[in-house]
Amino acid sequence: MAGGAMVSTNSGGGKEYPARMTLYVFLTCVVASSGGLIFGYDVGISGGVTSMDSFLLTFFPSVYKKEKQDRSTSIYCKFDSQLLTAFTSSLYVAALLTSFIASLVTDLFGRKWSMFRGGIAFILGAGINATADNLFMLILGRLLLGVGVGYAIQSVPIYLSEITPPRLRGMLNIMFQLMVTLGILIANIINYFTNKIEGPWGWRVSLAFACVPASIIAVGSLVLPETPNSLIEHGLNEEAKATLRRIRGVDDISLEFRDLVAANRRCKEIRDPWSIIMERKYRPQLAMAILIPFFQQLTGINIVMFYAPLIYKAVGFSGQASLMSTVIIGTINAVATLISIITVDRVGRRGLLLHGGVQMLISQLIVGTLIALKFGATGEATDISKPYASCVLFFISVYIAAFAWSWGPLGWLIPSEILSLEIRSVGQCIAVSVNMFFTFVIAQIFLTALCHMKYWLFFFFAGWVVVMTVFVALFLPETKNIPIEEMGLLWKEHWFWSRFIKDEENTEMGNLGRPYSYTRVQVATRVVLCRNRV
Repeated sequence: MAGGAMVSTNSGGGKEYPARMTLYVFLTCVVASSGGLIFGYDVGISGGVTSMDSFLLTFFPSVYKKEKQDRSTSIYCKFDSQLLTAFTSSLYVAALLTSFIASLVTDLFGRKWSMFRGGIAFILGAGINATADNLFMLILGRLLLGVGVGYAIQSVPIYLSEITPPRLRGMLNIMFQLMVTLGILIANIINYFTNKIEGPWGWRVSLAFACVPASIIAVGSLVLPETPNSLIEHGLNEEAKATLRRIRGVDDISLEFRDLVAANRRCKEIRDPWSIIMERKYRPQLAMAILIPFFQQLTGINIVMFYAPLIYKAVGFSGQASLMSTVIIGTINAVATLISIITVDRVGRRGLLLHGGVQMLISQLIVGTLIALKFGATGEATDISKPYASCVLFFISVYIAAFAWSWGPLGWLIPSEILSLEIRSVGQCIAVSVNMFFTFVIAQIFLTALCHMKYWLFFFFAGWVVVMTVFVALFLPETKNIPIEEMGLLWKEHWFWSRFIKDEENTEMGNLGRPYSYTRVQVATRVVLCRNRV
């Protein structure tokens, strides 16, 4: 807050960047994080409307008939429809393709204008979806929503990483994921009430309300300051100084400003960042930009968030009760994300990921076992009791809580903070593209995979949780408290990644424009000092 505690922000060469946690930078991060609302609202709203009878009758009558009239169909196959999954997954194809354009927009016009474009596209998509009377309009609206999401998730994490003090970067960056969870919760609450509306208006109201979070980010981006990095990139050095003074809450910003100028000077010397990121010394960052979002989707979280109402209907909840259940898990999701915000800069990224992985693994195995014992391979059960359905709900909630304070927020935070400035926009583009691609693949094949793999699908995702937890234990260095421009130190001290960086290379990645020749011991010492700094 204004006049709050001093935050030491470390610079290369052992010097200090003075900074305060100001009310201004906190509110700036809140407004920027609202870009997560549009992503979360869509995730929550799409799962709810696809469980509404009026929506299914209008666009997917064959699915409605299979659910209501065909009592012989296994619970695993009741909602197996490629058209139904196309409604959900088409957004992520558009977001994937948009991320490449958004990367250029973010560099050429600035971070805030990329967020603005995302908000406008989302508003247009919401309007088309709310007034759709055929499948073409429905999918077109989803594609525009995807354009909005692509812009938002490309620009917001970068913006937050550049605007926040390193000591509090984890907490403030995770506000993006908090907004995602709040968007999901709000969508679940809206679906619960609109499902009671007679006729086709319920799902239309749900889809129309997407204009609200989109308007927040579109209007909010107009009043946000551009990041100092972006201002320097465009030659606006005096504006960058003024912004830096305001977001750091101190007058003495000369050292940090000089380092940012040097970093941007080196960036301008790079003509093709796509080829630069393929260089050997950037191999660790490239690997993380690909594998972290890949693993995030292979947790299986989206099968729960997209299709939770359908899953709950299948195991015995009524339509209204299934929507109420999604409100419960949406609340758990938001509360658990708050836990991550409070602990991420104390416990660290690795600690949360490792504990979250173990909790997700146990709960997924239990849910898969419960479904296997009750429905078996046939998918038929006639005596579904409320205690059984409540038990499934409980362990799904345990799983969601684990994801919400580990892989959920950190899957966005880590790629955005480990990328060196010269490859930051390109690296974030890769991370977003990987995330959207596998979100699309899993959303598109889940209902068919559930129909064929049955309860084994839960064990399939549990196996991936084991893989990603081992990966974190072995290959992910702790980034807690490390200034974003010194992140290169981590790779040189790591037992595996250090082999990709030659000793004579500038392991502060040339971001500061001056050579360092730290030994392995000196690098380790510098990292420890950063992590333990108060």
